[in-house]
Amino acid sequence: MINNPVGVLSLSKREILRFFSVSTQTIFPPILISTLFMYIFGVAIGSRIDFSGTGLSYLGFIVPGLMTMHLITSSYENTSSSLFIARWHNHIQEVLLSPLSYFEMVLGLLAGGVARGTIVCVGVFLISLLFTPTTVYNPFLLIYFILTISVIFACAGMMGALWAEDFGMLNVWNTYVIFPLVLMGGVFHPIDMLPEIVQIISRFNPMVYLVTGIRYSMTGVTHMSIPLCMGVALALALILFYTTVYLFKIGYKLRT
Repeated sequence: MINNPVGVLSLSKREILRFFSVSTQTIFPPILISTLFMYIFGVAIGSRIDFSGTGLSYLGFIVPGLMTMHLITSSYENTSSSLFIARWHNHIQEVLLSPLSYFEMVLGLLAGGVARGTIVCVGVFLISLLFTPTTVYNPFLLIYFILTISVIFACAGMMGALWAEDFGMLNVWNTYVIFPLVLMGGVFHPIDMLPEIVQIISRFNPMVYLVTGIRYSMTGVTHMSIPLCMGVALALALILFYTTVYLFKIGYKLRT
């Protein structure tokens, strides 16, 4: 389906270099925030929390959650800002006029979000080694979830950038929908410790399956079906990717 690999690689390279050129705004802030979370919640407070029933320390529990949280937000923010600024300054026309199919355009833009999300996620993991001997239970499953989750939210970022009419609208989905769902998805707390009615409601939160997938990949501990988590991640990735390709194909808010 890729007829112009040179063009896709060129667009991907541009997107990756774009966020690397402002790494003090794109890469280091989430890693710094995670460091503070690990110290405050994991070391200062977590040492006083009885978490023995989960088979993990509280710090060991929140590290995968923090990795997932920043993987999601970094992937989303990269593509949403890149595509929106391209629309705002009208240089998206250069991409639209290039000899790339709509599939290839989305793939090239997607690469930046996936790369940034993965780098931040790995950075959070490396920082966690300063606080606790974090291990990876299943590296192949971890790669699977990192890639599918970053694709999901990189595509969501592009959809948000197409929908937004100004900078105020750009972060609406991230601020009022994605981030609250992530926090309620088990980043800092086990779902099975919640009241029963809240546990039932949480089953309809897709973030629960994504956080659980990363946590199982890291620790081998779970109270949910991992094949179900894998299926949810893959289904969301495919749906959002092809929806984004369709929006490019019909020129949704791209052509003036």
